[in-house]
Amino acid sequence: MQHHDVLIAGSGIVGTTLALSLLKAGMRVGLIEAMPIATPSQNHEKMPIDAIDLRVFALTRASERIFRHLSIWDNIVAAGISPFRQMHVWDASGSGEIHFDCSDITEPTLGYIVEQRAIQTSLLAALQHYNSLLTWYRPAKIQQFALTHDATAMQVQLNDNNQLITRLLISAEGANSSIRSAAGIPYTTHDYAQQAIVATIHTEFPHQETAWQRFLPTGPLAFLPLANPHYCSIVWSADTPIAQKLIALPKQEFLTQLEQAIAGQLGQIINCGERALFPLKRGHAHHYVQSRLALIGDAAHSVHPLAGQGVNLGLLDVASLSEVVIKAHRLSRDFGHVHILKRHERWRKANTLTVMTAMDGFKYLFGNQQPVLSWLRNQGLIMTNALPLVKKTMMRHAMGLSGDLPPMAK
Repeated sequence: MQHHDVLIAGSGIVGTTLALSLLKAGMRVGLIEAMPIATPSQNHEKMPIDAIDLRVFALTRASERIFRHLSIWDNIVAAGISPFRQMHVWDASGSGEIHFDCSDITEPTLGYIVEQRAIQTSLLAALQHYNSLLTWYRPAKIQQFALTHDATAMQVQLNDNNQLITRLLISAEGANSSIRSAAGIPYTTHDYAQQAIVATIHTEFPHQETAWQRFLPTGPLAFLPLANPHYCSIVWSADTPIAQKLIALPKQEFLTQLEQAIAGQLGQIINCGERALFPLKRGHAHHYVQSRLALIGDAAHSVHPLAGQGVNLGLLDVASLSEVVIKAHRLSRDFGHVHILKRHERWRKANTLTVMTAMDGFKYLFGNQQPVLSWLRNQGLIMTNALPLVKKTMMRHAMGLSGDLPPMAK
């Protein structure tokens, strides 16, 4: 039997961030990952636009502080980030618009657009300093798990016949968590009947370190600024039949449609890299913890990407669970006991449900073309844009500068 304080299934950003946090506290951690180690691409003929990750994240200032707390923020910056200092949102069905500027609240940025690999490589490099406490199981999957007869630990069997014992098993596997399913935790899903097109594009005019978002009748379109002032990552959410038609278009036709959809805000769309399509669903676990078990990130909740909050919610899970587990560990208390873990659930569930409700509300409000609702939302945008105090409150909350935040995020 291999013994660990904590076992984490899933080595994505959320799982590895939690592992690093626990390792820094001196805990013994096992990381279980189903995918083999990726071989770096040797294709040197890639165009620069194709060398950029399709997957990028809009990190909040709270997420920045979590990474600073773990001493990897400087490495992420060195790997390449793009701060955005302004955000412009407008409605395609009217004259309503709202503009946010970080200088209005005397902050240097609203947030950062970061490639997935910049975060992942920085985390993996940091984990190498804890080889005496960290054990990787890769590629491996959990075949079964169960509480020991005295319920003081969880016994885990991997598909490679490794037998593991842990005081706490954590699922960071994503929305299709096999651990959540095997544990019998109910998971409510809602299919938005939409898909998101993601791609990197080259624009005629510079993005001005501004995130641009236009609400179209079929779904929101976001242009997220990258390090190159003429490059943006797009997330174009549309009803599934429309999204499938758009991604199937020849490149030049797609660029023309995209330029029209963003109303020529950044001039001509000159080029785009590879395009990919992702289905959009909301999901929420009825509870995040059981005895010796916790769910974090998309294993516990997944939201619509229109505000870019998915990974930030997962990182706040990390900050919350770390606080609860490490504090109990230092006091020699049983951090895997459900009563201890419930503190994490109470901390995170209310915030997560608030964000999910807000995302659904925005989607309904901006996706509805009834004349009365269209007029109301346009008037709402115009009025909100004219109320500095309201805008400042919205900015601070969205940036993770206010609210009941875990210490790592403050």
